[in-house]
Order: sequence, then structure tokens, then C-alpha cells
Amino acid sequence: MATPQKRSKTTGDEAQNEDESEILEQIDACQNEIDAINEKASEEILKIEQKYNKLRKPFYEKRGEIIKRIPNFWVTIFINHQQISGILEEEEEECLHALTKLEVEEFEDIKSGYRINFHFDENSYFENKTLTKEFHLGSNQEPSSTSTPIQWKEGKNLLKNLLSKPFNNKRKRNLEHKTFFDWYTDNSDPVNDEIAELIKDDLWPNPLQYYLVPDIEIEPEENEDEDNEDDYEEEDYEEEDDGGDDK
Repeated sequence: MATPQKRSKTTGDEAQNEDESEILEQIDACQNEIDAINEKASEEILKIEQKYNKLRKPFYEKRGEIIKRIPNFWVTIFINHQQISGILEEEEEECLHALTKLEVEEFEDIKSGYRINFHFDENSYFENKTLTKEFHLGSNQEPSSTSTPIQWKEGKNLLKNLLSKPFNNKRKRNLEHKTFFDWYTDNSDPVNDEIAELIKDDLWPNPLQYYLVPDIEIEPEENEDEDNEDDYEEEDYEEEDDGGDDK
């Protein structure tokens, strides 16, 4: 009786590799099906979002007209928003007191981009009634953004005035832009514009939450507590001295 030949290790490895390759192909085929469903879901979600954007629009417009009745509403929103306040300089706050309306408009297909419109009353800083920052993020072209040129009045160019001075903003965070108008005019990186995304996705949907910010109680600093303790100790010492003199 012939002895059965042993299967070589190499042959076994090849068979295992073939089995694994076939399994990976099956996984890949399943993944393609999942991706196709996800893509279809995205298209359906986009259609729903377009539908509800149209339904929201008249209410956004109505809200905007009501907001106009509250003086300094939008500049208050900016000041109360932690990140946006981090790029607001004092003179910019003064300028933004003329901001009467802010609106975010998504392009009809939504995914190709959006614009942010800032509407102003007559003011001492620039001639523009409306400033618009627009983002084009469609896949058919390189992402880009544009800003309406600001028609500064003589001696009122905040970009020149503020960027040439040291910054005194105590709320300053580690943000890329130094000032609000520095952000507005900068179109170098539209894909990663943090401030624009905050305005679009956080502030615009419900600005009231940043207007009705509860007052924060300011806790006394440690140094003040230490000073008070020192005052008490001095008073006690003086009382002891006075008591000694009476004897």
C-alpha cells in the first residue's frame, strides 16, 4: 500500500490565499451594494432637505423682520457667541451696531454652496448696504469663496486700522483670523472656514439662544480673597493694640 503524500506547506498557503482572496471579493461586492444604497439615501435626504428649505424660508424672512425691531440684536449675538466674540475687536463691535439683518442662503441644490448676507443701516464706516460672503463647494470645481469688496469711508478702514495695532481682545481664542473683517475678506481656505460654518450651522438656525444668554455671576478672584483676609488680620491687630492702650 502506497504511503499518502504529504501536502506541502507552500501548496497549503496558496490555497489559503485563494480562499481569502475570494472572501475579500465577496466583502467588496457587499460593500459596493452598501455604498450604492448610501448614495441613494443621500439623494433622497437631499430632496427632503430641499423641500423643507422652501418651507423654512418664509419663516426665516418673518423672523428677520421681527428681529429688526430689537436694536443691536445681531451684534449682541456675536458678542455672546464664544467663538465669534473671539475675533471681535472693540471698534468692530461699534461698526456692527449698524447690522440690521443677517441671512444664510443655501444654493438650491444645497451641496454646491451657500452665501451669508450682512445687511447694514447707514453708518460711519463704509458705503455698502449689504456685504455678502459666498461659498462654492461643488464637486465639479475647486472650492472657492468670494466677498463683496468693502467701500470704506475715508480714515475708517478697520482692516488697516486694526491689523496695525496690538490686539486687546480679552476673549481672544486660538483662531486663525485676527478680526471679524479679516475673516470676512479672507478667502484663502473656503473648505475649512470655521467662522462661516458656525454662522451657518450654529448661529443662523436659532440666534435667539445667543441673545437670551443668562447672566453669569463673577466669582471673586483668589487675590481679592487674600486681600480681604489681610484686611481682617490688620483690623484684629489694631483692635488688640487699642485694647492694650486702655489698660
